[in-house]
Amino acid sequence: MKKKDEIIRIFPDYMKSKWEKALLYGEKLQEIRLGAGQPVRLKFAGKERFLTKEGEIGTFPEKAWCLTEKEIDEIIKNVCRYSLYAFENEIRQGYITVSGGHRIGMAGQVVLDEKGNIRNMSHIRFLNIRISHQVLGAAEEIMPYVYENGHVLNTLLVSPPGCGKTTLLRDMIRQVSNGNIYGQGRQVAVVDERSEIAGSFMGTPQNDVGIRTDVLDGCPKVQGMMLLMRSMAPSVVAVDEIGGCEDLRAVYQILQCGSSVIATMHGSTMEDVQRHMYFSEENGLLFDRFLFLEKKQGLCRVREIIDGRQKKVIWGLERKTCCV
Repeated sequence: MKKKDEIIRIFPDYMKSKWEKALLYGEKLQEIRLGAGQPVRLKFAGKERFLTKEGEIGTFPEKAWCLTEKEIDEIIKNVCRYSLYAFENEIRQGYITVSGGHRIGMAGQVVLDEKGNIRNMSHIRFLNIRISHQVLGAAEEIMPYVYENGHVLNTLLVSPPGCGKTTLLRDMIRQVSNGNIYGQGRQVAVVDERSEIAGSFMGTPQNDVGIRTDVLDGCPKVQGMMLLMRSMAPSVVAVDEIGGCEDLRAVYQILQCGSSVIATMHGSTMEDVQRHMYFSEENGLLFDRFLFLEKKQGLCRVREIIDGRQKKVIWGLERKTCCV
C-alpha cells in the first residue's frame, strides 16, 4: 500500500478529499498536528504550513481549517475501528501505531487509577500524526566503524531530538540482521517500547528491520531486554533512548551474557553521556563506539565517532560526511 493511501485511511470518508493535495507531498510530510478549535498544521521538511477547509496548503493560520471536538472524536473512532476498548492499552501509552508504521500521538484528559497510574485517556482533543519515513542505506558510511573483525561493537548513538538517530538505528539493525561486507548476518532482538523503530502494526513490523530480527513491541525497555535475552537468544540487542540506571544495569547484564548492544540516547557531547549515564571505575564505559549526530542547515548527519576504549575521535566531519 502506498504511503498516501496509508495516511488517508486515518480519516473518515467525508474528510478524505481535504487531504488529497497535502498527501501529494508524502515523502516530505513529517507531521500532521490536529487540535480541537485549532488550525490544522502540517510539517514539511521542517517547515510549518496550514490546511484550509478546501484542502489547500497555506501559510496563514487564520485561513486554516479548525477541527471541532466532534471531528477529532470521529478521527479517533475511525482509527480504532469504532472499538476504543480494543485499543485501550495503546491509548493509555499516549499513541496508536497504524498500518505503515505511522504513529498517532494523543493528548487530552487523563483518567488515573487509585494508585495514581494512568488508566486511560478520555476527551482526547489533540492528535500528532507522525509520518513514518524509512531511509534504506542511511547507515551505509558508518557501518565499518560498528564492526571489528566481523564482531558487532557495542554502539551508542547520541543525538538531540530530530537529528535522525532512530532512522540511523533502524538501518543499522537492518544491515546487521541481513549481513554485509563487514560481518555475517546476526540474530537481532529489538525492544521497541514506543513502536518507533520497527513501526509494528498488530505485532508485525511495517519497516524493514532485517530477516533475522525479532521485535518486542510496546514493552518497557528493561523488562523487554531481559525477556528477549531469555527467550530469543540474540547476538545483538537494539533499543531506543536509554539513560536511566535501570537501563544501564540491563545493558550490563546483556554484555555479561556475550551479546552486543546498539542503543540511542539524547545528548550532544561526551559530557552529556557521562552526566546522564553513570559508569563505575571498574566497569568503565559500557560502549565501544559513540556516534554523535547533529543537524546543520536542515541536514541530519553524524558529527563524529569516538572510540570508547581509546577515548579518541576516529571519525569526523572534516574527514567525511554522512547523511541520515
